[in-house]
Amino acid sequence: MNASAQVAALDLAERASRAAKVAAEFADRVDAEGRFPVEGMNAIKAERLMGVMIRPELGGEAATVTHIADVCAILGQSCAATAMTYAMHQIQIASLADYAVGSAWHEAFLKRICDEQLLVASATSEAGIGGNLRNSLCAIEVEGATARLTKDATVISYGAAADAIMVTSRRNAEAAHSDQVATLFLKEQYTLEQTSVWDTLGMRGTCSDGYIFRGECPAEQILPRPFAEIAAQSMLAVSHLLWGALWYGIAADAVAKSQAFVRAAARKSPGQVPPGALRLAEASNLLQQVKANVVAGLKQFEAAKGDGDALNAMSFSVAMNNIKVGTSQMILVIINHCMLICGIAAYKNGTPYSLGRHLRDAHSAQLMISNDRILGNTSTMLLVNKQDTSLLG
Repeated sequence: MNASAQVAALDLAERASRAAKVAAEFADRVDAEGRFPVEGMNAIKAERLMGVMIRPELGGEAATVTHIADVCAILGQSCAATAMTYAMHQIQIASLADYAVGSAWHEAFLKRICDEQLLVASATSEAGIGGNLRNSLCAIEVEGATARLTKDATVISYGAAADAIMVTSRRNAEAAHSDQVATLFLKEQYTLEQTSVWDTLGMRGTCSDGYIFRGECPAEQILPRPFAEIAAQSMLAVSHLLWGALWYGIAADAVAKSQAFVRAAARKSPGQVPPGALRLAEASNLLQQVKANVVAGLKQFEAAKGDGDALNAMSFSVAMNNIKVGTSQMILVIINHCMLICGIAAYKNGTPYSLGRHLRDAHSAQLMISNDRILGNTSTMLLVNKQDTSLLG
């Protein structure tokens, strides 16, 4: 990393830390009330973090996915719902910034994101196809210069709070389910009819309710590149990496709490090793494995970015899938270690060592794009593709 990149990373980390401090104050209330983390997101906007991945000529800071992952990890240590909302927004930004280049409308919108700190959601899930984002039943209708779309979206995370929603659909009524486009609709261009309520075990603040989406917009708002290309080369990999980073953040905070617990026990009994010390060492070791997994994935993604062949390679897809599956499984092991270290103080709410929210939020990790679905895709690829065993990337 060159000097300017180091300065940029440090600046983003400092801004993220200030926003995370605000988010932490309200994290328990967001969880208990199942409400959108408005305070955390307002703090993020105040730090001008919404459009940092956009290129400078449009008002952004050309931050890399690695920079954004670090922000997600910092936020994840304070409020998982805030971190997840930010991560999902940035997944849409990555798609727009890299796959709508040259589109005057989309580039003007990217500038608006920077100027106005807008929040972008996505609607990929659909009744009848579940969470398979590479299939759509609904089809966009284009009549002259106008596009119309109705979609029964089983989940639109923070849909009611978003300023715009990127919606996937079939290219037209005759298109195959996998022949998809993505269209960006502004808030004033759509209505949301709520069909389900997000009352869940964890990640309650993402407010991922279900809606009937009805939108009408100029046809120029359809992204110019096929969604298959966006998903394969950007959305899936960026999702796994940013989610992995924020899940790492959740686990890192749990380890920090358990470390504080062990230190407090050591002060009470000088000269004696507290009973949780060895388990803390184990948790630290596992946390390092999660960090290494995410960092390796980020390096692989940054090296492949811009290279269509590398991004479309089966070995790349397998690596990204493994990062998601491995990280989502390991954080539960880590947090369980921390629960055992802190004992009843972790099990109870309202203590400095409470870990109930961490554990509940972490359980979403294996379900957000189901690990079973991902492992199924990976197993199919491994039937025809040799496992990459090189240590050189």
